[in-house]
Amino acid sequence: MLSSVEILILSAIQGISEFLPVSSAAHLVLVSKYYAFVNQNLLIDICLHLGSLIAIIFYFRDELINFMKNKNFLIKIFIGTIPIIPVGYMLYQTGLINHLRSLEVIGWTSLIFGILLYISDKTKVTKKIESEFSNKSAIFIGIFQVLALIPGVSRSGITITSGRLLGFNRFDSAKISFFLSIPTLFAASLLGIYNISKEESTELNFLAIIAVIFSFIFSYITIALFLKFIKKFNLNIFIIYRIILSLLILGIVYL
Repeated sequence: MLSSVEILILSAIQGISEFLPVSSAAHLVLVSKYYAFVNQNLLIDICLHLGSLIAIIFYFRDELINFMKNKNFLIKIFIGTIPIIPVGYMLYQTGLINHLRSLEVIGWTSLIFGILLYISDKTKVTKKIESEFSNKSAIFIGIFQVLALIPGVSRSGITITSGRLLGFNRFDSAKISFFLSIPTLFAASLLGIYNISKEESTELNFLAIIAVIFSFIFSYITIALFLKFIKKFNLNIFIIYRIILSLLILGIVYL
């Protein structure tokens, strides 16, 4: 039986973890497996992502509305999105993405890419987003973003990692990451809306609306707090969390 309480919990997890470098997909899969949520499937995932999409658009609404002033930056964001769209579509349509949603995969990706995040965060700041965010930089980060299709990698984590490897500071790397999420989440949400339109269950449609609303609320709060946090602190707290989580998961898998 479908439960609105499950949707509320999943919305909180999605909203908080989508923009933190800890992998929202991994947490959604983990919590759903632990509590045996019947709601947790790709369709609900996409509804949750739609809430995050609306939150990021609303948070950066001034920069998005003033397109001409930020045209060069926004065009590069769309360039950086090109790699993930066809790969994501292929994985979704073929069903291959379902085979990646295992505890073993999540455990290893959380560990490996958590360590990579630590290494990248030691990179010296050598570039400014205003003058040195080029097409090559956008494509480089966009290629890394493709890896986020694997649960446990973290879209936010891998894009911030690639931004730091290029020499951008934490705030600018996070800003690039957040803007890159807009077209990516938009494409995924369109696919989700199409699938929802084919569902005959009114309960599912009602729960989808709840998922969008609460995901928006949690996402917006997280974006605001995270951007303030990285202006003052490094990413160690997230790295430590990922390593501990990954070791616990791998312990469950192999022991």
